[in-house]
Amino acid sequence: ALSSGGHSRQIDGIVLTKFDTVSDKVGAAPTMMHLTGAPVVFVGTGQKYNHLKKLGAQSVIKSIFT
Repeated sequence: ALSSGGHSRQIDGIVLTKFDTVSDKVGAAPTMMHLTGAPVVFVGTGQKYNHLKKLGAQSVIKSIFT
């Protein structure tokens, strides 16, 4: 949950946009997951809705090694 000004909000999942390359954004994902306790569910890899992809460990590992 995030809290600000005495108000708390529950977060179910995170959509991380502009995730075109893992090396540029990989630091943001763990930080957001740590602060909210919610998983990164989708990442944006382009400019359109069909560029939203499910984030999974295999896809991150594949991106790192290619």
